[in-house]
Amino acid sequence: MTPLGTGDPIRLGPYRLLGVLGEGGMGKVYVGQDHAGGVAAVKVLRPELAHDTGLAQRFVREALAAQAVRSPGVAAVLGAQTEGGRPWIATEFLAGPTLDQIVERQGPLDDASLRALAASVAHTLRDIHAVGLVHRDLKPPNIVLTSNGPRVIDFGIARPEHGLTLTTTGQIPVTPGYGAPEQVLGRRVTSAADVFSLGAVLVYAATGHRAFEGTHVAAVQYDVVHGEPRWHGLSPEQHALIAPCLAKEAAGRPTPEQIAVAFAPPRKSAAVWKRGPVADAIKEREREVRNLTAPLLPTTETGTGPSRRRLLTGFAAGGAVVAAGGTATGWWLLRGSKGDRRRKDLFAYPPAAKTPAARLLSADQGDYIVGSSPKPLWKASFASDPDSPAPLPIRDVVIIGNPVTGVVALNVVDGKRRWSAPAMQMKSRYLSLSDRLLVAADDHGTLHTFVPSTGEPRWTAAADAEMLLAADADAIYLLTKDHRLRAVGRSDARIRWTTQLPDDFRKTLLPRSAADQGRLVVTTTSGHVLAVNTKDGRTEWTDRNLAKKRYLFPVARNGIVCLNGNTLSARRISDGKQLWAHTEKAYYDHSNEEWSRPSIYGNVVYSVACNSEGYGFPFGLDLQSGSKRWKAGLALNNNDFPVLRQGTGVWFLDTGAEPSITTTGTEDDSREVWTYELTGGGDDVSFAAGGNRVFAVSNGTVYALPVF
Repeated sequence: MTPLGTGDPIRLGPYRLLGVLGEGGMGKVYVGQDHAGGVAAVKVLRPELAHDTGLAQRFVREALAAQAVRSPGVAAVLGAQTEGGRPWIATEFLAGPTLDQIVERQGPLDDASLRALAASVAHTLRDIHAVGLVHRDLKPPNIVLTSNGPRVIDFGIARPEHGLTLTTTGQIPVTPGYGAPEQVLGRRVTSAADVFSLGAVLVYAATGHRAFEGTHVAAVQYDVVHGEPRWHGLSPEQHALIAPCLAKEAAGRPTPEQIAVAFAPPRKSAAVWKRGPVADAIKEREREVRNLTAPLLPTTETGTGPSRRRLLTGFAAGGAVVAAGGTATGWWLLRGSKGDRRRKDLFAYPPAAKTPAARLLSADQGDYIVGSSPKPLWKASFASDPDSPAPLPIRDVVIIGNPVTGVVALNVVDGKRRWSAPAMQMKSRYLSLSDRLLVAADDHGTLHTFVPSTGEPRWTAAADAEMLLAADADAIYLLTKDHRLRAVGRSDARIRWTTQLPDDFRKTLLPRSAADQGRLVVTTTSGHVLAVNTKDGRTEWTDRNLAKKRYLFPVARNGIVCLNGNTLSARRISDGKQLWAHTEKAYYDHSNEEWSRPSIYGNVVYSVACNSEGYGFPFGLDLQSGSKRWKAGLALNNNDFPVLRQGTGVWFLDTGAEPSITTTGTEDDSREVWTYELTGGGDDVSFAAGGNRVFAVSNGTVYALPVF
């Protein structure tokens, strides 16, 4: 949102206008407040267009159509003026993100949330159709998620049933890929057209990709009429429920009532809008609206309260409206503002690329000999740098650090360079944002994001970053150059909070942190651990002196954080309560062995019990109970590299006289299957795994190894 400018009205009807939500070719949308403090979104036709009979009539039709629908699933019309002066419509101000923003930010909905969405929107379509209207433009940006459930918005092209889709100019005012075949063909439509659109919406919500996609609008529309939807990513049950909605013939589609019954959301499914990641995004928008409309304290020279202009500017920077690229607080999306579209595009996370998985090798088929050394899939010499973090596989690329070209993306299939970003600072580390963006930092501490497959730059944020720690669905967590913790929002590049660290944490923080279920867990070189609330940076719990000779690393999943050190332990991440702790006695002197860096795969936590003789023995423990599930029948040079699971094997980086990658099976007491010796050594060795490949770095060379 931006402050009012020259030519903007100060008041329309009972509404005092506070700022501009957005604008397009037809008009502007303002946020307004009435005498009682109620907030509304006020849509106004541009004065130079008020005399255009066709546009004015469309504006009137939108107001009348929206007013006609009495349903909890739409934004209620609060008032309208369609004759004389400047036509305007005031509607309920919905504080919440749109469906596409949630999917872009957090990924596809789980099955329970999808069912709740389908049932709710189906009920709303039933109410719209009950008054004889067809919405005609149902799509993810026109579904706002609120704490009271999904709301369908934008009745700009709604018409009575059996109306033609074609306009007088021959244009087809539907969104490609969501309009029904009869709309694409310009034929008369019925309520079944909205059912087709709902089916396309549900494919997107369940998978993160559109049901119909193409490089050109004509290709998309052709597939809508003649082609098959893109079903991949749907479970068999979801496919069976959604497929009837996308029938080419209107008569073959179910009614909204039948859809609501078929999806049968589980009991208390409405809780998805009250609790969880989606609810957290909704609450953030509601808080921003409250801040905007709350009575303001007088502004003084000492800054006792924010000015209205400053609050409006902060509201825009916080990403609380579609026009500013953050959320859909205004319930319509106006088109035509190039700057607004560009900002929105920066935060529109692209779908994650497909992973070109390598073939698993088989000893039975002669692919390798047990105990021998396999051939690498490829090697890239002089590609990496000793200061580079571990390689980071992201779907079809692996990210490394290079001394000249900075952050580099290599093709996982052949190791050829895809792109590079020379200005990025490797020591700051880099992180994957749900495999959809890569985030790194430059020398000034500014965050930069890139599309992993192509290197296309997206948003930046001046965050004063010294080291990137972790990321979750909502934010990136980092250490600033003056040794404070900071959170930067993924959806708007806004600094969410900054907090001071305890003195014994300030200059000893380790880069490997863990974020899970509203907590960020960080550790230090001296064996201390600290957990903060990811919403405000408030300290939740701490513990100290958990490790002696080894670095302390956290790894978290499903509300449990595991820590190595004097014991291998699991704690409740919310409050630090210990759930279990496991110790192993050394063979020679029966002293307690110290555990190396843990990793979690499925319901098993892996770590290496290290003795004072310099050897380590890999174990796998049950994440819930701490009971022993697996032990490898081999000894390694103890180190602090993680244990990896890939393919059907367990993988270790062994830093002996010559560094090597060793693998074993997942059966208890499994022996060495093969060992691949790396060139060089020293401190510049690291490894990672993904897509049926193990990526290792040693002496500047990147190796991609096959797995079995």
